Amino acid sequence: MAKQFEANTLEEAYEKASLEFSCSIVNLKIDIVQYPSKGIFGLFSKQAIIKAKLIKKDHNIKKKKSIKRKNINIESFDNAVEEKQQDIKLEKHNIKTVKDEKIFNDFYDKKEETVLNELVIKKDHHKSIQEIKIKVNELFSYLCYDIEEIKVDIIEDNLVYIEFSGKDSALLIGKEGYRYKALSYLLFNWINEKYGMMIRLEVAKFLSNQEEAMNNYLIPVIETIKTEGFYKTKILDGILVHITLKRLREEFPNKYVAIKTNHNNEKYILVNEYKK
Repeated sequence: MAKQFEANTLEEAYEKASLEFSCSIVNLKIDIVQYPSKGIFGLFSKQAIIKAKLIKKDHNIKKKKSIKRKNINIESFDNAVEEKQQDIKLEKHNIKTVKDEKIFNDFYDKKEETVLNELVIKKDHHKSIQEIKIKVNELFSYLCYDIEEIKVDIIEDNLVYIEFSGKDSALLIGKEGYRYKALSYLLFNWINEKYGMMIRLEVAKFLSNQEEAMNNYLIPVIETIKTEGFYKTKILDGILVHITLKRLREEFPNKYVAIKTNHNNEKYILVNEYKK
């Protein structure tokens, strides 16, 4: 028998249905009764309404531990990240303060990780990786999404690779990956603070696809820089800023390559000669 669910977004409605039937959304037949709408100036807004019914019982769902379940809402990752950033405190003995933007730049720029490495005592990588793997898998096991065991490995000295895959893995970051940055910050702030390690996060091949798209965009850009000596990229957002920064710094190690912000607080990359 179909049941009706209402929420602010379709994803929230899907999640309610999944929780109600205790299964992955791939095991539900879902009909969209009404698409959500923000309306005009807050008026005439509409809720997302769906009807769902169970079409196939998933017998492979892992039994949860008999502990009090917490509602984990992926939509709140951005807020959790902001609170986490405010709570981070570096050790008091001879530690330099590192700005948030510098930290996130380091997340994708291995060449600049020296400062962060000096803040922590290096731990046994194998032991750290095993701890991270256990804790990450335990945390995300409480979600209703159907994801495979999260892969955690070390691909370079002090660089942890974390990969989410499975039928519902793309739902973790939403359409066009708009929650990817929030999830990256959440994991990075925890792992860097406790283990002093960088991370490379892959969710449903999102990072690989973004890198491929940006590399195609940068082919003519690189040629222009070689000819003209300078360049100002288009406006970039989120992960694209750091993919572009890393690629251009690798291509032009002797040039000034930096993130800039315009009067609308939009980011772009500037490439130029160093001032003499």
